[in-house]
Amino acid sequence: NIPEKSRYNVGMNPEPHYDLILGTAGHIDHGKTSLIKALTGIDTDRLPEEKKRGITIELGYAHLDINPYRLGIVDVPGHEKFVRQMLAGATGMDLVMLVIAADDSIKQQTYEHLDILRLLNIPAGLIVLTKCDMCEPDWLDLVEMEVRQFAQGTFLEESPIVRTSVKSGLGIDALKQELREACTKIVQSTSRSSDLDGRKPFRMAIDRMFSIAGHGTIVTGSVTSGRIGVGDQVQVMPSNFVARIRGIQNHYSQGETAHRGQRAAINLAGVSLEEIDRGDELASPGYLVPSTIMTLKLTVLARASAPIKDRDGINFHLGTTELPGVVRLINTKELNPGESGFAQILLREPMAATWNQPFVIRRPSPQETLGGGVIVHPTPDRLKKPTEQELDLLKDLSASDELRRASAASYFSNAEQWKPEDLKRISGVFDVGSIYEQLKEGGMVREVAISASRTMHIHQGRLTMLAEHVVKALGRLHKKFPLRFSHPKSALMAEFAYLDQPSVMELALGLLKDQKRINVNIHSISLVGEGPKLSKAQKQVYDQLIELFLSKGIAPPMVDELAALYPKNKDSIGELLELAVENGELVKVSLELFLHTQTFSQIQQSLSASLTSSPGLSASDLRQVLNTTRKYAIPILEYCDKIGFTTRQEDVRFLASLK
Repeated sequence: NIPEKSRYNVGMNPEPHYDLILGTAGHIDHGKTSLIKALTGIDTDRLPEEKKRGITIELGYAHLDINPYRLGIVDVPGHEKFVRQMLAGATGMDLVMLVIAADDSIKQQTYEHLDILRLLNIPAGLIVLTKCDMCEPDWLDLVEMEVRQFAQGTFLEESPIVRTSVKSGLGIDALKQELREACTKIVQSTSRSSDLDGRKPFRMAIDRMFSIAGHGTIVTGSVTSGRIGVGDQVQVMPSNFVARIRGIQNHYSQGETAHRGQRAAINLAGVSLEEIDRGDELASPGYLVPSTIMTLKLTVLARASAPIKDRDGINFHLGTTELPGVVRLINTKELNPGESGFAQILLREPMAATWNQPFVIRRPSPQETLGGGVIVHPTPDRLKKPTEQELDLLKDLSASDELRRASAASYFSNAEQWKPEDLKRISGVFDVGSIYEQLKEGGMVREVAISASRTMHIHQGRLTMLAEHVVKALGRLHKKFPLRFSHPKSALMAEFAYLDQPSVMELALGLLKDQKRINVNIHSISLVGEGPKLSKAQKQVYDQLIELFLSKGIAPPMVDELAALYPKNKDSIGELLELAVENGELVKVSLELFLHTQTFSQIQQSLSASLTSSPGLSASDLRQVLNTTRKYAIPILEYCDKIGFTTRQEDVRFLASLK
């Protein structure tokens, strides 16, 4: 048993062809650590407290060569108080030995550990009966029958049961042979072959860290995907800083690389021990993104003592990390034992995850494993009241068809943040170029140029949903201001201020315009078919206003004076005047002055005649032509300038058509 701080520099060993991670599981004092020592010669209990108490408290590590396989072994604690450590150790396991003492049979932690292994999607394993030298053959037969029944319906249902004794050596060679056969099945499986694919980014959850004089910070863990080499850079998540790989060991042997299926000790340059915690992850730069929201496919254990309810506070276990969080169930108020459904987890701190990564949920007090499942989207938008379409798309997040899965993942991603390369992380799609082109060609994803160097990618479904929100917002504006034909475009845009990129809004408006559902120009917008709806009283006031402006000619009441004339309707006077302008019955000369269109037409005729016969008249001259006061003449002349009927040079005006 090499002392911890000297393990980093030991001799070279030839690397076998296949590397896998083997883990233990089982009740306390059922002989897991002794079994590993019998298999490997390594005592994984390294802490003084573990030696003193005779139990495993922290994770222990060993390795075993069974040609052509090298197994990195993770020994987990069996005590119920150390389930957190067990969960951390189970990360990255390719196969497991469920250890059951023959003299004690199945116990509480045997049940809980098997539940956890199932939730973590451990693909293969075998069952080991220990302490068989302490039992009669008939008793062993009974225990084996009980164990076989216990494993029914699990991934261990057809696994071999190996009888062993570390004292006599019984079954140790047979166990090695069964391990070799289990490894062969794993390596030959499709899923394992996919894991070996070099396209996958590097990832390793940290389960231990320490410092060695002259070397600096060392972190260890099980490599769960990809490959890394000395000199490469990695991101440390969720802190999100970059470190350089100074050195690598695999099973205490120096190496140049570490890859999927290996236990690795990695020497990080430029990082202090205080900057890293267990639960942090090393990953290829740009691969992982920390988030406090994740979408889950959640299953409640049939053995759970109570349902999981919406807004329950839980402990969320992912990789080697445990964080408190709140469960938000989707489309239901609770999930009963044995039931499954979709949910989102709201975490107190950010955590990095990838699509299809398994997790476990435990109750904080009293401590209990409640359920678990897989991440179906690691960085989604918050989903509050999903539509029927969105509920269907949630199912597509687990689809075996990569195109459907990628489409759904892009729908639930923030359009202003996600990029095609993220499909690796959010949907488990690694042929990104081909899949993304299919998304574009199929009209599932639209590209929006938001600058010369930046393009935004938005799912057509999100664009359609935004367009429907625009229709609802316009409907509210029409209801709030029933006397308006249209509304300021700025008023609508204010309701969508949460959109970082106005380009998305313009795309949604373009979609609605193409569908002939809105009328839109530079400054105003309205729904097609919507318009003023006057009450009987408002119609009466409207007609009176038109008659009043016609009778008063060039000197009608100003807007503030109209409020005194119609005190009961003063709040709607402004809208009625604007409506009259929209209807072509009034002309809005200024904020305070409106004229009847017939009156303004007569004004234009008078000005045209005077400026044709005498070009270049002053404001005073034109006031005499109009036979009105300065109060009316100046705003009328300025309005004529504004609409291009006249032009002004200092205080002299000309008819624009003659200039």
